[in-house]
Amino acid sequence: MDILLIEDDPVHRAFLKEVIEVALPECTRLLEAEDGQVGERLAQEFGVTHVVMDLQMPRRTGVEAARSIWRDRPETSIMFWSNYADEAYVRGISRIVPEGAAYGYILKTASEERLRLALRSLFIEQQCVIDREVRGVQQKSQNHLLGLTDTEYEVLQDIALGLTDRTIAQRRNLSLRSVQNRLQQLYEKLGVRQPLEESDGNPAFNLRARAVNVALLRKLLNRTALEQAEIELQEWLKNPRFDYLQR
Repeated sequence: MDILLIEDDPVHRAFLKEVIEVALPECTRLLEAEDGQVGERLAQEFGVTHVVMDLQMPRRTGVEAARSIWRDRPETSIMFWSNYADEAYVRGISRIVPEGAAYGYILKTASEERLRLALRSLFIEQQCVIDREVRGVQQKSQNHLLGLTDTEYEVLQDIALGLTDRTIAQRRNLSLRSVQNRLQQLYEKLGVRQPLEESDGNPAFNLRARAVNVALLRKLLNRTALEQAEIELQEWLKNPRFDYLQR
């Protein structure tokens, strides 16, 4: 069994290497990469289908590297090992996991024993292994009464990118009224509203900017999520249909 370890911190990488060697004596070759870009290259060069990686890395994040690796080999099992249980990361990963693929998401606060068991469960038994705290974030995001629906989250990303209602409608194939309804639902769930009393009659907040700020504070958005959203936006802007709609 070949295993690819992608971690930019040399101390964490050395620790993971020791854990993998103890947990998986079946490992015949352990490849190491210091960032996601090198990891993508090694995965492609050696055809690795067992990967352990950090999420927050320079040049290429874990989400970006995983997207590329899964695009080439959807059967690859990936263990994400991270400091973060932000909903932005949880949603980012859930959007790119191929159907039927086994993956893990373990926090760096987990014990060494927990990590060893998770590695064997994923790579030997092909079972998904999700940290309890991460699972709680997943369940909250899937609860439409407490968390944002996928469509509400898309609108949140769109206003964070600076898109107008009309452009959001074009991009998501919605009517303007539907976009405005989703914005109202988003504001309601985020608790974004104007103060009840306004001394001069002018609004106190720009609700769109306020919603983005609240989402950042609640870790619904982060830099990685917005960078990926920007990439997807630029790809959409290249679509000839967008040029047609702008005329």
